[in-house]
Amino acid sequence: MDLRGLWMSLKPYCAMVFLQFGFAGMFIISVASMKQGMSHYVLVVYRNAVAAVVIAPFALWFERKVRPKMTFSTFLKIMALGLLEPVLDQNFYYMGTNNTNASFASALYNVLPAMTFVNAILLGMEKVHIKRRRGQAKVAGTIVTVVGAVLMILYKGPVVEFFWNKGRPRHESDSSGTNAHHWLMGVFMLLFSCFCWSAFFLVQSHTLKSYPAELSLTTLICIMGSAQSGAVALVMERSMKPWVIGFDMRLFTVVYSGVMCSGITYYVQGLVMKERGPVFVTAFNPLCMIIVAVLGSIILGDEITLGRVIGAIIIVIGLYSLIWGKSKDHVVQPSKDLPTTCDGVEKSKVLADAAVLEMPCSKNP
Repeated sequence: MDLRGLWMSLKPYCAMVFLQFGFAGMFIISVASMKQGMSHYVLVVYRNAVAAVVIAPFALWFERKVRPKMTFSTFLKIMALGLLEPVLDQNFYYMGTNNTNASFASALYNVLPAMTFVNAILLGMEKVHIKRRRGQAKVAGTIVTVVGAVLMILYKGPVVEFFWNKGRPRHESDSSGTNAHHWLMGVFMLLFSCFCWSAFFLVQSHTLKSYPAELSLTTLICIMGSAQSGAVALVMERSMKPWVIGFDMRLFTVVYSGVMCSGITYYVQGLVMKERGPVFVTAFNPLCMIIVAVLGSIILGDEITLGRVIGAIIIVIGLYSLIWGKSKDHVVQPSKDLPTTCDGVEKSKVLADAAVLEMPCSKNP
């Protein structure tokens, strides 16, 4: 395989790793901003407005000739996308993280691939061949992931100290009274946020089939999300004080989250999703969890407990079983443009050789 072919095969993985580093930064700085008193309702509005302003010029220029016509069904899908991710997912994520902490939220979000996989099966977007090894790997990986998430929720255990946080003051999470109630509420908020994000991936994947303009779709999602979240924020925040931000951490959080975690993320996810599907896109969260756990304990003083470490390890094992199954699906995925066999040669062989050699081929009777 030449360098270009190698890069094309690695590009989806590199893109998703890049996004996980971006998400890790957002996990940390958003929590820091909310601890300084920033309203998460206002943060969602500003975040999506910034993303729309940044992405719109690129959409207008690069997709001016390929942008499909807007239909009523596509408009309804964009409204649903704006409600699912910018309004519901982001607000419930911020509330859940505020009631728990950044490292726990990023670790619990590792149930996202399993949740997306189950939802995709229910909607007929994903097929499982249980008699094949890859189908068994996907089912087993989903079950193991859920077990790890349940363990993280039910068992905390002693605090694990590392060399960078040894002896430092930490944010204690009392297991009784009000703190326990807030923690449990935060868990349910994060799970609902995760469900909304999973639904967003599936609706985005479906929308791209009828509206294959990633930059334009990203811009429209951000505009719709900003408008809908703005209506929610006006109801929840009655005074003007939460809307006023200065040149501080809050402004940096708005710009970073808008450009990196809304604008660039929606666009890159759309590109990768068209090639590999929504389950592949969600399967890289463990990397984000590791980055956030380390940075959260260093910068925010978050606790890392034994239960979360064990649960996270179990989740990672389950996730990569799921990824292995999905990677096998990608290798043997049928193509409408190529016949199943070509003079006795299996189509997977044709797909492998097509990049370097054009073979004359005719359909078998």
